[in-house]
Amino acid sequence: MILFPISIFLSAFLLFQIQPMIGKFILPWFGGTPAVWSTAMLFFQVLLTGGYAYAYWLVKRPRQGWIHIALMGITIALLTTLGLVWSSPITPSADMRPADVSFPVFHVFLILTASVGLPYFVLASNGPLMQAWFSRLFPERSYARLYALSNLGSLFGLLAYPLWVEPNFTLRQQGWFWTCGFILFALAAGVLSWRTRSVDGSASIVSETEKPSRSLRIMWIFLSGTASLFLLSVTNQISQEVAVIPFLWILPLAIYLLSFILAFSDSRWYERRIYSLLFSFASLAMLWTLLRADSLNVIFQICVYGVLLFLATMICHGELYRLRPHADHLTSFYLMVSFGGAAGGIFVNLIAPFLFTGYWEFYLAWLLTIVLLVVMLLPRFSMQVNNQTRVMGVSFIVAIFLLTLGLNKYQNALFVERNFYGVIRIKEMDNNSVAMIHGMTVHGLQFVNDRLRPTTYFVKDSGAGLVLTNYPRVKELRVGILGLGVGTLATYGQPGDVYRFYEINPVVVRLAEGEGGYFTFLKDSKADVTVATGDARISLEQELVSGQRQNFDVLVLDTFSSDSIPVHLVTREAFALYLEHLAPNGVIAAHISNRHLGLQPVFWRLAQEFGLSMIQVEKQPDANGAFLSEWVLLTHEPLLFEIPAIRSHAISFDGYSSPVRLWTDDYSNLFQILK
Repeated sequence: MILFPISIFLSAFLLFQIQPMIGKFILPWFGGTPAVWSTAMLFFQVLLTGGYAYAYWLVKRPRQGWIHIALMGITIALLTTLGLVWSSPITPSADMRPADVSFPVFHVFLILTASVGLPYFVLASNGPLMQAWFSRLFPERSYARLYALSNLGSLFGLLAYPLWVEPNFTLRQQGWFWTCGFILFALAAGVLSWRTRSVDGSASIVSETEKPSRSLRIMWIFLSGTASLFLLSVTNQISQEVAVIPFLWILPLAIYLLSFILAFSDSRWYERRIYSLLFSFASLAMLWTLLRADSLNVIFQICVYGVLLFLATMICHGELYRLRPHADHLTSFYLMVSFGGAAGGIFVNLIAPFLFTGYWEFYLAWLLTIVLLVVMLLPRFSMQVNNQTRVMGVSFIVAIFLLTLGLNKYQNALFVERNFYGVIRIKEMDNNSVAMIHGMTVHGLQFVNDRLRPTTYFVKDSGAGLVLTNYPRVKELRVGILGLGVGTLATYGQPGDVYRFYEINPVVVRLAEGEGGYFTFLKDSKADVTVATGDARISLEQELVSGQRQNFDVLVLDTFSSDSIPVHLVTREAFALYLEHLAPNGVIAAHISNRHLGLQPVFWRLAQEFGLSMIQVEKQPDANGAFLSEWVLLTHEPLLFEIPAIRSHAISFDGYSSPVRLWTDDYSNLFQILK
């Protein structure tokens, strides 16, 4: 009997270890955007549904144990084969990295399918399958506690990754350790499968219990779908609109899993009327938070979102527990629950971006939860699943219609567009300027009546401004800039200069090149300006392979100020690439202004690795359009830092030291540099 909880706990733990692990591995291939996490989550939800469907099919088959043993054997053989050709059995080679990321969702799904698809499928099927076999062998015992144990294992796996696994092991080591864990799981599950190897499911499952009605099955989907919709929409809301903090996406997922654990551990954890009252108070707090979002502390806002998410998911999962079927229909129940979760993910990732210009799916989930509570509390509906299902279905359609009509524009925004990389807004500011805003980060600002003035982080006495205006001009300058924004730095270009921008977001490119007439920095520049679309590192690698060494005099890294830093652009391998494209006396200017991360030790370690001289330049905000900015400048030619204009602003790193380990493509640790 002990093998059942061991198998279930291990499978759940491994399921939620692989998600952040493989997500971190492929994140650099898609520009480091937080949307990679939600896309990966959608993939895993869809595959979870596939695993549950397999369990539903298997328990009705003859010789089901043999079938499952064969599947696990094939999976271990696949992992062994991949381990011989990749750095680890679950970390794909760079050959799979896409050159074109115009539709990232397809590429994310393709890579995840090839690398972790089959083992994840096996792990996903384990929970309902083992619970069904457990109920068959021990009919007097409840399977609900095993489900709670599964979610407890998931929570441990999720939290263990950022707190213990990532800081201590490289990605290659993580992949091998995870594979060893999978083999241990397969041994435990294999023994249990052996016990049922000759069971004929079609003959043994003869139930006298009533088969769940269609309305009840649809209600399971609605409840789980609403919980999934709430989870993903809150994740998008807080990680894109409130604060782009590393690993913030873990918080809502942990809350979601905690609600599963409590709801399915014991019915005493959920009382409908109490949670209705608490949800009402939390909703009022949420309304107040939304009205005063600009002035409220970020941590307070995140807490309000977290409390609302917990109450909403407890309501959905508590009602699911109340509507759970007899053990004979267990796999059907889990299949419908997983289908609802996948439907929520599909809506957020694939449908909502076409319906809404903002993250309005959060309000949809909020409204559906309110309707659900009203339906459950009214005596007329509370005991009639058919009526509940009809009301929820109509409410869902009406809510989407109202949101699409009434909430499809940001207040006071001149332009709004949402894509895979987030929501880009163009807003008219109080100082007679127009700004591009991505979430909470201003990506550039241009004055309407003084269009040639550099602004924000790029004013003349900022780190980049000092380098571009004081670099010794023995010839025309070649300047590379990773991160386009509104193209402010192009204003420093002189006749004959070459300015080459690298930008992954096509909406940003269109706006900077003049769409709508909001920004003219690129058009007004005296330099020869080009824009390379796609991930900057991939573009630079392709240029080097094709013999197009750029020989930049100045290379500006402006990709770290949005708080969601693309880690792959600040590793040893990335810097080796930059130096290949840099002229012998060239300078790397890195913009490291960041609310949550202190990047100085990372760049200092890179400077030590490559023998570069390094200084820091800070600029205080002023009324002329300058923002607070921090820059580090790195070069092989330290005499450049003796130029009076640069030396007067320089902060030396003499005597500086840091315990932060050198970041590589195989190792990085954001927790070490959290402020």
